Amino acid sequence: MINSFLKIHFAVATVLFISFVSNAQKSEVNSGYKIGEIIDQINRFYVDEVNEKELTEKAIVALLEQLDPHSSYIPKEEVEDANEKINGSFVGIGIRFQILKDTLVVVQTIPGGPSEKVGILAGDKIVIIESENIAGVGLKNSQVREKLLGEKGTKVKIEIVRSGTKKTQTFTITRDKIPVFSVDTYYMVTPEIGYIKLNSFSRTTLEELETGLASLKAQGMQNLVFDLQGNGGGLLYAAQKVADLFLTDDKLVVYSEGKSQPRSDLKSGEIGPWEKGKMIILTDEYTASASEIVSGAIQDWDRGLIVGRRTFGKGLVQRPINLSDGSQIRLTIARYYTPSGRFIQKPYDDVNEYRKDLTQRYLNGEFTNLDSIKLPDSLKHNTLITKRTVYSGGGIMPDIFVPLDTTQITDLYRVMARGGYFNSFVLTYLQQNRRKLEKEYPNFEKFKSTFQITENLEKEFLNYIAKENKEFKVNTEELAQSKQLIDSRLKATFAQDLWGTSEFYQIYNDNNEILQKAIKILNEKEYDQMKLAELK
Repeated sequence: MINSFLKIHFAVATVLFISFVSNAQKSEVNSGYKIGEIIDQINRFYVDEVNEKELTEKAIVALLEQLDPHSSYIPKEEVEDANEKINGSFVGIGIRFQILKDTLVVVQTIPGGPSEKVGILAGDKIVIIESENIAGVGLKNSQVREKLLGEKGTKVKIEIVRSGTKKTQTFTITRDKIPVFSVDTYYMVTPEIGYIKLNSFSRTTLEELETGLASLKAQGMQNLVFDLQGNGGGLLYAAQKVADLFLTDDKLVVYSEGKSQPRSDLKSGEIGPWEKGKMIILTDEYTASASEIVSGAIQDWDRGLIVGRRTFGKGLVQRPINLSDGSQIRLTIARYYTPSGRFIQKPYDDVNEYRKDLTQRYLNGEFTNLDSIKLPDSLKHNTLITKRTVYSGGGIMPDIFVPLDTTQITDLYRVMARGGYFNSFVLTYLQQNRRKLEKEYPNFEKFKSTFQITENLEKEFLNYIAKENKEFKVNTEELAQSKQLIDSRLKATFAQDLWGTSEFYQIYNDNNEILQKAIKILNEKEYDQMKLAELK
C-alpha cells in the first residue's frame, strides 16, 4: 500500500495545484480526494508493482506543468544543489574537477579552501574516497558530489595519484563552506572602461559587485560595461539591490502583483557606487528573469544603454515552498512589471511552443537580423525621462541590436565544442606539461600577451579528437574558417585551468561581439547620441 506519508505529500501538492486553478471550494476538495482515490486503486489493482515514490513525484510534476512553464518540483535529493547558486555557497572540499576517462582529476583548488590547505594540487587524480575505489568504474558527476559534499566540519579521506609518481598519497580533508561566486570576472577592458560579468543573482551578489566596482573605480574606470549575457536570474531582492547600485534614490525598480499577492513596489534607496557614470548592459537571448528586471529598470529610467539581442522574456515570480519530506516546489505567485509598466513575459498558452521559442527565433532570423523582429504597436511603452520607445512582451529589446556572428561557427567547431574536447584536451595536455607552462608563464599577464596556439599544438588537438572520436574528420576549409575562434577557445581554456574563470573571460571576450560593440560605442563617444535615439 502507498504509505500515509506519501499520500499526505501528494495531497499537499494536489491541494496547492487545485487552489490555483479552480474557484469552486467544493470542487477542490472532491478533486483532491479523487486523485488520492485513483492512486489507492492503482496500488490495489494495477497489474504490476509500481514505484510509489516515483509515481507520486511524476504526478506532482504533471500538476505543476498545468500552471506555467516555471512552476516546478525539486526532489529532496536535488534541493541542496538547486539552491547552491542562490545561497552563494555549499559545503564541500573546495575543488573544481573533471572526469577524464573514468578518472576524477582536480582541475583547480578553491583558494583558501580545505583541499588547498592540506596540499591538494591541480592535476591530482583522486582514485579512492573513503577506502572505495572510484577510478575506472564509470563515475558520474552526481556521484562525485554525493561522495565529497557533506556537513560542515565532517571529514573525508581521499587517496590521490600525483603526476610523476606512482604511489598514492592519502589526505584527510575537513569539509567547509565553499563560496559560489555570481561574479565571473571584473577587469579593465581599456584604460577607461571597466567590465563586470555576472552569472546569477544570489545572496552574495551585492557584496561581490560592490567589491568589483570599488576595484575598477580605483583603477580609473570612467565607463562601465555590465555583462548579463547568459544570466538566467535568481533572487528578486538581489535584482533590486543590483539596480540600486546604479539608480539614484527613490526610483521604482520593479513592481509585482498576483491573485494572492497585492501590488508590491521595490525601489532604489541607498546611494550606489555607480549612479552617474556611463554604463552599458549586455544582453542576449539567455538573459532572463532577474537580469531582465535590472535591464528593464536601467532602460526605463534612461540610466544606460542595453546592447545585444532581445532577452528571454520571463516576467513571472516564483516562491520556494518547502514540503514536509524536504522536497520543494517553486510556485509562480506573481507577475512583475518594469517601472514603465512593461510586462515582458512571453506567451505560454502552448508550453511546447514556449520551449521552442528560442529555436524559432533563430529560424526566423531574429538572432542575425533586426528587421526579422516584428512587435505590434500595442506593445509600445515610453521610457520615463526621454520618452524613447521601448517594448513589452517577449523580453527586453536592446537599444542597440548586435547580430549573432555565425561566420566562424562551422560544423567542425560545433563538434569540438559539443564533444567537450576543448576542456578534455587541455586537461590531458596539462597532465604532462603543467609544471613546464607554470614555469614559462609565472603570471597571467605574460601568458595573455605571449602564449600562442602553435601549428604543432593545433595538430596535437586535432589528433586528440580523432583518437577520441573515430568518426571525426577534419574539413580544412572549416578549420581555416573557425581558426580564430578555435585558437581563442583553446587559449582561454588553458588560462582557466592554470588560473581561473576570470582569466578565461579576459581572453575569450576578444571574440565577444556584443562586448566589442559596447567598447566601440564608448570609445567613439557615440553613447550620448545613441542614448537619446530610437532603437537602432
